Amino acid sequence: MSNSVSERDDDFVRYFSEQFDDEGVLFVFRKHPVVMRKGLILASVGLLLPMLVIVAMSYVYVNNPDKLPTMNTMYIAMATGVLLATIFMLPFWISWYYSVYIVTDQRLVQITQKGFFSRGMVTIGLDQVQMVNYEVNGIQQTLLGFGTIVVQTFVGSLTINDVHHPARVQKKMLHILRDLGYGGKVESEKNQEYYDEE
Repeated sequence: MSNSVSERDDDFVRYFSEQFDDEGVLFVFRKHPVVMRKGLILASVGLLLPMLVIVAMSYVYVNNPDKLPTMNTMYIAMATGVLLATIFMLPFWISWYYSVYIVTDQRLVQITQKGFFSRGMVTIGLDQVQMVNYEVNGIQQTLLGFGTIVVQTFVGSLTINDVHHPARVQKKMLHILRDLGYGGKVESEKNQEYYDEE
């Protein structure tokens, strides 16, 4: 979803670049931050690796004081660790932050970002939605509060894994579908109900 908001007139605000001129955004949600766990592990390795090299050098050159790491070397190692952690973590964070699910008064929009240069979009008309179900399985999902949302349509199902607070998301989507009459128009002014479930 684009962070920039472009105004077409006094009443319309564009929340994402593919939004139609007559389309109002009602609800936005994204996956649980747990999807970044691989990036967090790599970032931790990148952060610790330079310091481990310093520790190893301290043991190797314990009898040679001239080759022992200095304070400047330690500062450089720390800065290198932070830089490596950022490089390893950034693609995962970008993929998580810019992959969003948007419910408008016309459709469900799935925007998927993979790294820096890959982006995809899937849309489902709200009039095609038959059921919205959620599932929470296992200790990890229960303790961390994430699960799976399944949106069933006439042509198949859209499965959204690792959704943060799936029960809340399902309830909100069902309320929107009910209020719209499964694809009807919103009675209130467009874009006045904009919810972002972090």
